[in-house]
Parts: sequence; C-alpha cells; structure tokens
Amino acid sequence: MTHQEPSDAELMAHLGQGDITALGQLAHRHQRRVLELAFRTLGDWDLAEDVAQETFLRVYRAAKRYRPQAQFTTWLYRIVVNLCLDEQRKRARAAASLESTTLAEYSPPRVNPTEKKELAELVKAAVQGLPERQRLAVILHRYDDLSHAQISEVTGWSQSAVESLLVRAYGNLREKLAKLRDFVE
Repeated sequence: MTHQEPSDAELMAHLGQGDITALGQLAHRHQRRVLELAFRTLGDWDLAEDVAQETFLRVYRAAKRYRPQAQFTTWLYRIVVNLCLDEQRKRARAAASLESTTLAEYSPPRVNPTEKKELAELVKAAVQGLPERQRLAVILHRYDDLSHAQISEVTGWSQSAVESLLVRAYGNLREKLAKLRDFVE
C-alpha cells in the first residue's frame, strides 16, 4: 500500500481544524520557493526570511477561512508578493529602497563577462534597476516560472497589463544588459 501525501488544500483544512503539524508540512513543502521569491523581490536575505516567516503566520491565521478557489501556491504567492510590496513601500518611505537605484547610478566593476557569477550579478543589478511592477513581473515569470495568467492572479493586475509589463521589462533588460556588455568589453 502506498502512502499518498495530503494536498495543500487538505493540509489547510487540517490546519483550520487546529492541526498545527499541517502548518509544518506546508512550510516544509513551500518555504524554499517563498524565500526565493521574497529574496528576488527584495534583494535582502534577512528581509526575505522575515517575509517568509510572516507569510506562514498569515497562512496559519487564515486557515479557518481558507477556501480553495485557486491553486494554493497562487494564494500563497499573493501573500508573499503583498508582503514584499509592503516592505518596499516601507523602505521607500525611509529613502533606502532598491527602487531608488537606477542603471545610471549603478557603476558595474570592470569584469570578465564569461565568469558566470559576475555575469549573474550584472543581471541581478539590471533586474533590480527595473521599475517595481516590471521587476515583480519578471521575477514571477522568469524565476518562479509563472504564466501570464498566474501572475495576473498573484498580483491582481489584468493579464494584458502583465503582458505589457513583461514586454517593457524584457526590452529594458536587453537595453541595460547591452550597455553593460559594451561597458565591460
């Protein structure tokens, strides 16, 4: 006899009935992706860990009211995205947000672009230099492999807005990375 793992919706039902071990199973199952999404959005591991912790606290608090109308991961990502956006607004008010960093202010070191780690840092800087909505759309699309429809569900933006943001974002990235490539060479 094979033991089948409970679905996310089943775990939420158990959690809603007071079974705290269900929260542990959900966290074990999804924590890595939650952390990665938060880190890519915020660019800071400490903040990403705080967001991940708050995300699972909100999952716990919402368990009794949870109704699986969409995939659990879509609902979970929406929590993460909202917390990240809240954190970015706090950082913007404190004048310490990543949004204030533009490509013009970013002066990349002279690097050998064939070295993977250094190239990854240049790409990361270019992504961080995108406007907030474009950056979030790229992170969800490229790094979390969400479809346009899923991004629309997670963010609350229309699907056409998501598509438009991605077109502009990828165009901006191509332009920024081409300038960086010219600078490095």
